[in-house]
Amino acid sequence: MIGGNQSTVSEFVLLGLDHSQNIQALLFMIFLLLCLVIGSGNTVIMILIITDSHLHSPMYFLLANLSFVDMWLSSVSTPKMITDFLKESKTILFGGCMSQIFFAHFIAAGEMVLLVVMVYDHYVAICKPLHYSSIISLQWCIELVLTSWTIAFVHAMSQIVVIVQLPFCGPREIDSFFCDIPLVIKLACMDSHNLDILMNADCGVVAVTCFILLLISYTYILLTVRQSSKTGAFKALSTCTAHISVVVLFFGPCIFIYVCPLNITWLDKFLAVFYSVFTPLLNPAIYTLRNKEMKNSMKRFIIYYVGSKGNN
Repeated sequence: MIGGNQSTVSEFVLLGLDHSQNIQALLFMIFLLLCLVIGSGNTVIMILIITDSHLHSPMYFLLANLSFVDMWLSSVSTPKMITDFLKESKTILFGGCMSQIFFAHFIAAGEMVLLVVMVYDHYVAICKPLHYSSIISLQWCIELVLTSWTIAFVHAMSQIVVIVQLPFCGPREIDSFFCDIPLVIKLACMDSHNLDILMNADCGVVAVTCFILLLISYTYILLTVRQSSKTGAFKALSTCTAHISVVVLFFGPCIFIYVCPLNITWLDKFLAVFYSVFTPLLNPAIYTLRNKEMKNSMKRFIIYYVGSKGNN
């Protein structure tokens, strides 16, 4: 039923978010601004962590990687969506569509595993503070980050090697602003019901496994925090609340798009926008605005930069 690439479709038509020109013009300005904020915000975080010796620790190394991943996550579909707001005909080549699918799942799966690595770092720091330096090291973090990318690559390849071989012969309209597996599978010239379930199950293995590991870890952290001092408990609880917010914001849309699809077009579009635009925007804000060391680093950077300018 699935042979070589029998595709007779050279491009797909993206229907986008809305058909009104006035609304598209407004959305163009909004998402262009958000894209610039995402890029600049995550870049600043990475620069601060790289240049400030006070932040040369495993925790901030992982945070820099999260910012790097978020930048790429927002780059998969957002630039195409923004430029399409200015076009009447919103098309994407077959190869471009397959590339969006691959990189969207590659980067998203990498971030999921990275969040699990980060919560383990928090778990050791909060629950085993005396053993932190002996358990967590920069070399350990590098190895786990590489592991997260390996898992993500295997996951994305397992998806794309199947999708790229599907026979596409029309229709070619995708009711969204980017190519995604459930929408593309529906366009295949074959009975795709079982394949759709298989692809969702593949996504579910990664998303649900990581989500369960995160829930178990944070539950254990919160239970441990209850037994500590009130000051330490408050600080740890504040940190965990911020991190749990990131987890819910990231995994919520993924679960409803792939694991438990609602098949409501406008809701799917909203979740896709939230997942690809607002999550990369909120992640750095949540992690940095509630982080005293990051705020102090920002002050030191500004003072140094302003001081250098003044001396010149």
